[in-house]
Amino acid sequence: MRTLKDTISQITLPTPYAVGDVHIYLLKGDRLSLVDAGVKTEEAWTVLKERLKELGYAPEDIEQVILTHHHPDHMGLIERFPKLDSIIAHPKLKPWLEREEEYLQRYERFFKAMYIESGVPERFLPMLQGLRKSLKWSARGTLTGTLQEGDTLPGHDNWKALETPGHAQSHLSFLREADGAFIGGDLLLSHISSNPLLEPGFCDGDPRPRPLLQYRESLERLLDLPITSIYPGHGKIFDGHVPLIKERLEKQEKRARKVKEMVREVPLTAYEVCERLFPKHVESQLGLTMSESIGQLDYLEHHGDVKTQVTEGRKRYVVEE
Repeated sequence: MRTLKDTISQITLPTPYAVGDVHIYLLKGDRLSLVDAGVKTEEAWTVLKERLKELGYAPEDIEQVILTHHHPDHMGLIERFPKLDSIIAHPKLKPWLEREEEYLQRYERFFKAMYIESGVPERFLPMLQGLRKSLKWSARGTLTGTLQEGDTLPGHDNWKALETPGHAQSHLSFLREADGAFIGGDLLLSHISSNPLLEPGFCDGDPRPRPLLQYRESLERLLDLPITSIYPGHGKIFDGHVPLIKERLEKQEKRARKVKEMVREVPLTAYEVCERLFPKHVESQLGLTMSESIGQLDYLEHHGDVKTQVTEGRKRYVVEE
């Protein structure tokens, strides 16, 4: 008799990113599904075919892909499966998979306006023209179905979807309550803390999401869930999520206190905070470091620890006591 754990197999694929390998998961149930689909490189495709063969399958056996989120290292090989009939994800993944031009243009406008408001020097602004470069590692296709909070995975009735935004607005995780297995995408990794990443509101006119606040809420909700093993997008499969989450939240709060002390000394733009937090990385990793810096400021503003002043189109953060 097949046990529950026999229904999930981890497949590890190479990526061109600093984070290293990415994991996808083969789910065997009423349908043969992949959770995530790696990055769009020939190396990853070759390894995936080899791993599927070792498990007794071939690409033409894959019927369905279920995506945790829209980042290229998680959905790059979707187009390679000849008999795929279902691509399922959160509704907010749709513009990325279907390359909706209006959304991508709004995405670019959002970052230009935010960087100007945040005091980012003009020399960085030309890089905004390359925001779409990462799409070369991603797939293009049509979303055939959506998942939201509490939905059951098609063909896998013992798995349920949880909305866990923060790292991405489209981020989903999947829980099998029968044995506590949790497929978490990039929500919680054993060896590094995931980056809450800035994105515009999903619809034109929506307020900007506060990804660090969302990320903390997503982590906090895991504390009360019956999770035994976490199957992540990167790094080892692990347990003991409760102390790890508490440690990550405390480290984030400690960094926020550090940022508050910076702003207490002198009003600062988000970019000036970024320079102080990440002096060695701000030039080479502006997007990641600005997301982290604005996240800290969002957290402090949410708790009333800082306020904002806008002068000549620049937003500065201050401590008023």
